[in-house]
Amino acid sequence: MRLGARTNLALLVLLAAAFLTGWLAFAFATAPARWSLVLHAASGVAILLLLPWKSLIARRGLRRPWRGRWLSILFGVLVLISLAAGFAHSTGLLVYFGPFTAMDFHVGAALVAVPLAIWHVAKRRIRIRGADLSRRTFLRGALLAGGAVAAYGSTELVVRAAGLPGKDRRFTGSYEAGSFDPTAMPVSSWMFDAVPAVDASRYTLRAGGRTWTYDELLAFDDRATCTLDCTGGFYSTQEWAGVRIDRLLDTTGGSSIRVVSHTGYDRRFPVGEVGKLLLATRFGSQTLDAGHGFPARLVAPDRRGFWWVKWVVAIEVDRLPHWLQSPFPLQ
Repeated sequence: MRLGARTNLALLVLLAAAFLTGWLAFAFATAPARWSLVLHAASGVAILLLLPWKSLIARRGLRRPWRGRWLSILFGVLVLISLAAGFAHSTGLLVYFGPFTAMDFHVGAALVAVPLAIWHVAKRRIRIRGADLSRRTFLRGALLAGGAVAAYGSTELVVRAAGLPGKDRRFTGSYEAGSFDPTAMPVSSWMFDAVPAVDASRYTLRAGGRTWTYDELLAFDDRATCTLDCTGGFYSTQEWAGVRIDRLLDTTGGSSIRVVSHTGYDRRFPVGEVGKLLLATRFGSQTLDAGHGFPARLVAPDRRGFWWVKWVVAIEVDRLPHWLQSPFPLQ
């Protein structure tokens, strides 16, 4: 296999690995996220190590005009933006950029790059022969992988030795923000879920075969200290107060619990988690504000922030299994 073909194949595998491990890390707020992020970061470092060889290939390609070259250039630029934003976030050198976070640019650029990557692979196919899968190719791949892991480990040591903000990242890669201080806790929503204006005097919750008013929910004082770990790159630990979901529902015969927002956003949970879920009306010593889910939001321990449904208007027991939904919300 020629050097260019080997390089392109390695980059394709590494880009796929980086994408899959990144999304896997998004799915967990527990230990699996750490191992996934190590593989994710190592994949990114390996891509950087291959850039000198890829630049030679790209320069040769730019000398030959061909249809779609600007899409290939855009694809390369998006990959570089995603890598740079990931580096900025992991070291803490640039966590916020105006109203956005480095993680927003890291993930956003990667998502836009996905259809371009598929187009690029379809347009410029890599032809692999049996002889290409040789022992030498395998050893070179192993050397690249080992070098990437070593380089990533060295980067983490430098971040800690230099006292950069990245040394204080949680195992999910998130930075602490406003813990035990509700006024300092950032406001975030999944994708384009806008903050609605909900009138507490007219608000009702449908749950357990009846309708609950805001004042009725406010009378409950179940408490839980939990960490909301947002995929936007921050985490915040608060004392949440409200009502445990198992006080509102009879789950007999059900397979899942569906929690629905005023905006139509929803998530489905296993029925066995009902005793862990809290419908919060307060955090700290104050009631929720609109940005943080007023009048009521879900607190889902050990789950990433997109599971913590805000502005909850209905909680339903369903016979459908909890896994019968998109792994990540589509709205």
